[in-house]
Amino acid sequence: MSDHPRVGVTKQFLGLPKFQTAARDALGDSVLRRNLAHATGTIRTKRARVVEELDNWEQLRLAAEAIKDAALHRLDEHLEAFEANATAAGATVHWARDAEEANRIVVDLVRAADTREVVKVKSMATQEIELNEALAAAGIDAWETDLAELIVQLGGDWPSHILVPAIHRNRAEVREIFLREMAKVGRPAPEDLTDEPRRLAEAARLHLREKFLRARVAISGANFAIADTGSLVVVESEGNGRMCLTLPETLISVVGIEKVLPSWRDLEVLMQVLPRSSTGERENPYTSIWTGTADGDGPQNVHIVLLDNGRTHVLADPKGRDALRCIRCSACLNVCPVYERAGGHSYGSVYPGPIGAVLTPQLRGTSSEIDKSLPYASSLCGACFDVCPVRIDIPSMLVHLRTRVVDEQRGGLPSGEQAAMKAAGWLFADHRRLEGAEKAAGIGGKVLRSKLFGSKDALRSLPWPASGWSQARDAPVPPTESFRTWWERTDGGADE
Repeated sequence: MSDHPRVGVTKQFLGLPKFQTAARDALGDSVLRRNLAHATGTIRTKRARVVEELDNWEQLRLAAEAIKDAALHRLDEHLEAFEANATAAGATVHWARDAEEANRIVVDLVRAADTREVVKVKSMATQEIELNEALAAAGIDAWETDLAELIVQLGGDWPSHILVPAIHRNRAEVREIFLREMAKVGRPAPEDLTDEPRRLAEAARLHLREKFLRARVAISGANFAIADTGSLVVVESEGNGRMCLTLPETLISVVGIEKVLPSWRDLEVLMQVLPRSSTGERENPYTSIWTGTADGDGPQNVHIVLLDNGRTHVLADPKGRDALRCIRCSACLNVCPVYERAGGHSYGSVYPGPIGAVLTPQLRGTSSEIDKSLPYASSLCGACFDVCPVRIDIPSMLVHLRTRVVDEQRGGLPSGEQAAMKAAGWLFADHRRLEGAEKAAGIGGKVLRSKLFGSKDALRSLPWPASGWSQARDAPVPPTESFRTWWERTDGGADE
């Protein structure tokens, strides 16, 4: 283990506050909101422009949906075919039931390579299992080579966006991070570094170059796994992935089992919808495809870790399994009004935004406060479904998960919301109770208007337990006369 300070933070997501609490704090950060609005607005505009170029965009979405559904329907067969073909091509395939098993496999492989550091390609799967933290605990340094991931790592931060992990940082903040942290873990940033994108990218390139050249092990994920050849596919925009996938002696790829596609023909469709939906480009600058090993070319030891970590549980839910169609394009984040204002960290997961609100509670369960709250982190406006390239009906899935959360909480000590709903049910079950409540409310309204508020029609706040509701909105003063009373007094409105 090197003696420099560890870079990064432990992601103790399950100890984080519920979404609503975290989002309230994020709403008070004007810099964060400005960064998010600018970045998501830019990506939305680019995406819309390249999507409009295609007359058959909806047909491509339907085809992508069908391809992913077909792959998931026979997932076991495709995974077995992938393992057989990858093994025949010289790769070694490992199966991991959960994060602990996957981390143990990777740590053992790195140790077998007799090294104490690895370079990494941007990977959501390795973030999901907290691989960097597991490697650090084993005395192994893991260096992120994606520019945004590098910013996050050097800043002791964690990602807030699927495509642009450092979307919550602006250029001035990045410059300060580079100047402060790079020297601690390698080549320092130039003393005259400015916040120009070109200069920041140059500083990162020079800092990473020495790590690329000495690394003996690289770790990646994969965007797609092709069953009929045993191939893996990674798309990226910077070239750092290409360096990791070609230079080291050993390559370890951690791949979610839902990433498998039956054939190359299926890839053709998804490679049209992915770059347009993610970066707003017609195609990715770098697309790397590898199949096992090749004598004298590239890594000579190729390992593939097929990761479950809750995915078969999601697959078993007829109403929730569509989330496994996700190709991690992040289009839903860029159109979501909730994400744009609350930021990615509020979701307490490496999968933020609308897709995180449906995927995370299924992968992790809903036993923690943060996971119980995620299905409610949405206005159900439907914009996420409109842009999803594989047509995941996230709004409907959110409603399904809200039902699950309520059902799981039945019995025992009721929450305030449950008590209020039960009281409302009792009240509405008998018209005499409802009439009595209306009369009481009318009397209360008269008192409030005459004694406290004059002509005002709204209360600034309500006493506990209703105070939680009125913190974010004005409560109307009860009317002095209910509709039922008016109807009876006017004989059904006959004198109007």
